[in-house]
Amino acid sequence: MDPLQVLLRGDIVSRIVALVLLLMSVASWMVILWKGWLLRRARTDVARSTAAFWQSPSVAEASERLVSFDPLALVLPLVVATKMEASGTLAAAGDRAQQLTRVLRNALHAVLHKLQFGQVLLATVGSTAPFVGLLGTVWGIYHALGAIALEGQISIDKVAGPVGESLVMTAAGLAVAIPAVLAYNVFGRLIGSIEADLEGFARDLRELLASHTG
Repeated sequence: MDPLQVLLRGDIVSRIVALVLLLMSVASWMVILWKGWLLRRARTDVARSTAAFWQSPSVAEASERLVSFDPLALVLPLVVATKMEASGTLAAAGDRAQQLTRVLRNALHAVLHKLQFGQVLLATVGSTAPFVGLLGTVWGIYHALGAIALEGQISIDKVAGPVGESLVMTAAGLAVAIPAVLAYNVFGRLIGSIEADLEGFARDLRELLASHTG
């Protein structure tokens, strides 16, 4: 059964449903391919960047080295955030440790937002695509049965073809949803692992700078 023929036989609603599924599939696969590259690169860069930082003789030199070791800017923003001065404001209130906690938390949230970008789209596609496909199936069956009823004759041959074509929508919805769900779960675990590494680095950096105010 040719999916293109199924689409051409359908009415405007069926075509809209098919178009929505196509757009969801393209969008989710773009995110899957991009995030797959990003997270694989991020795991390597975070490990190399944190190792380069701790092997440096000073924070200033470590910051310079991170420019080349951290092209995705996942670790460097944490270091840069600790150098921001906010004298004369509430942000400067409290001791050195409290200030470091605040700026590192904000920087870490910004980095994690970059890593989590696209997760909402994958979750949305994974949860809604089957229902969009089911909508196309229900509408296709209703439309097919209505056309058969107008002819005044009902037979297995006349029902099986249109109903089978309508069920293609359900299969299409699952085909769109399954990769998105799998990618969401895999990427979620990778992001959690990278997040743990970044939180550990931020905590160690805070302790280092809090004990050396110079």
